[in-house]
Amino acid sequence: MKSFKYKLLLLFLTIISFRTVATVLQTGAEQTHLYLPLLKGKTIGMVVNQTASIGNKHLVDSLLSIGISIKKVFAPEHGFRGDHSAGEFVQSGIDPLTGLQVVSLYGKKKKPSAADLNGIDCIVFDIQDVGARFYTYISTLHYVMEACAENNIQLLVLDRPNPNGFYIDGPVLDTAFHSFVGMHPVPIVHACTMGEYAQMINGEKWLKGKVKCALRVIKMKGYTHLTKYELPIRPSPNLPNMASIYLYPSLCLFEGTNLSLGRGTDFPFECIGKPGANKGSFVFVPKSIKGVAEHPPHENKACNGYLLRQNGNEVAPKLKQIQLHWLIEFYHSDTAKDKFFTPFFDQLAGSDQLRKQITKGIPERQIRQSWQKGIAKYKLVRRKYLLYRDFE
Repeated sequence: MKSFKYKLLLLFLTIISFRTVATVLQTGAEQTHLYLPLLKGKTIGMVVNQTASIGNKHLVDSLLSIGISIKKVFAPEHGFRGDHSAGEFVQSGIDPLTGLQVVSLYGKKKKPSAADLNGIDCIVFDIQDVGARFYTYISTLHYVMEACAENNIQLLVLDRPNPNGFYIDGPVLDTAFHSFVGMHPVPIVHACTMGEYAQMINGEKWLKGKVKCALRVIKMKGYTHLTKYELPIRPSPNLPNMASIYLYPSLCLFEGTNLSLGRGTDFPFECIGKPGANKGSFVFVPKSIKGVAEHPPHENKACNGYLLRQNGNEVAPKLKQIQLHWLIEFYHSDTAKDKFFTPFFDQLAGSDQLRKQITKGIPERQIRQSWQKGIAKYKLVRRKYLLYRDFE
């Protein structure tokens, strides 16, 4: 009976996948016929959040409904259900909807322990990324791979599109500035899917002790690095639309400054400003919003600056580069330049070079030129791990 139910749902999920998205592309999760046979009869751990879906159904619910044995869910930043704001501690516990044990990988603990993985045969990783080095899901991927390698557990990555996967830009990280928002020597915009990035972590021996993870990637069908893909589910609470996602690689650098990025408004990562700024005519007031932006910068204060939504919709996807001019402009117009940058900026930028270049008044063209040698070297590395036709 269970076998018949399994086959019936497999057929149903495959039909739904083809009817809804096959004319554009199929994600790894949607290609159920490629990975369900690999999970049957095994005890599974899931590294997922709200973006792990097949159509309108969460992947965890789909697998449980056909009797796949899921033992634990491992939750990244923003939590299993995506209802925690940026930087908010994610608690371990029991998911009330499924009864599954949820192990937090965001907080003091970033890596599954041997005890966490006891009895698990395979880890399934399915999280939507946005293609920026400081977006922490690739850091979670690193630690999960490391734990799998150390405990002889296979990792199955269900690949998804990179919405910023059509260009490469930004300074390459100096490993002396290694942190959870920058773990590898890659540019800010790395142009890899999760599957490609996992292969690069393995192939470049970036895991502790240069261990290798038993990795298998379920590739997408119909995807290339020229594919423009609108994410059906917001990847995190403060990236609500494609404008914010296209602007994210440029605006996240402002997290290391004294400006607001619109957290606590209806347009996070679509605006920049601060109280008393003499730039722009847009005014916004950040408010505390539970699960989205709790006590955001400049809470309850009127911030002056720019609304960049039109740029995010029309300019950013075509420009194909990090937009530095806002950062340079706000710094040079600030009346308290010694307080403009916070220590977090160097971690986001991947070194102290960008901060020093801006404070010295080095022109944007010259700053960009300083990135090119590192980018050229990175492109040679990346090329070895591509799974899809590139944009170049």
